[in-house]
Amino acid sequence: MKNFFDVLNRYVAENQPGFGDGESVLTLLYEAYSECNRLDDTQIKADFNELYRLMNGMELQEMDKIIYPVCKLCRDHERSGFTEGIKIGIMLARELS
Repeated sequence: MKNFFDVLNRYVAENQPGFGDGESVLTLLYEAYSECNRLDDTQIKADFNELYRLMNGMELQEMDKIIYPVCKLCRDHERSGFTEGIKIGIMLARELS
């Protein structure tokens, strides 16, 4: 947990928050979380290896047209799940108190 707070503090110091979007605290939490929990899970690596295997023989530019949107989709999906989890945790804390 200390590592998470260290990363969060460093991130805030380097990227002063602008609270105009209403969810910037969640964004800060997500960015700190993602720095501490890199996407190097064994299953994710295996899935990307399978994707690369299926693209074998394609030109690099063709592969990039597929990989970039896939990576963006994965990142957006993870961020969405993270922020929704935080929101549910806040709702639970409110109900318990």
